Amino acid sequence: QVQLVESGGGLVQAGGSLRLSCAASGRTFSNNAMGWFRQAPGKEREFVAALSWSGRSTYYAPAVKGRFTISRDNAKNTVYLQMNSLKVEDTAVYYCAADEALRANVRVEAPFYERWGQGTQVTVSS
Repeated sequence: QVQLVESGGGLVQAGGSLRLSCAASGRTFSNNAMGWFRQAPGKEREFVAALSWSGRSTYYAPAVKGRFTISRDNAKNTVYLQMNSLKVEDTAVYYCAADEALRANVRVEAPFYERWGQGTQVTVSS
């Protein structure tokens, strides 16, 4: 069974840091782009960050650029999201996703990602 499992969420004060992990099982995603998305209460799911299969190309939403870093360890079949200088508005459920198609370009739109994790809650308090 193919699964993406997120971990590392929690409660943190504004200005703090968290590191999310997304472990894949059932198949390797080392040839696939991976992404992080988030959904806050009452809002639509939005793109946060994505990276190419090699990790050399990364993409960030303007709201998180300079504060968040996406990375991957293909040997561990794991993707990370390092979140620094967290703000109250970063509060959301964070989802890891895999683009199972082999594309020339990394996509940032959610419909291009076929495999999703169950999400991990990140709460930033003021």
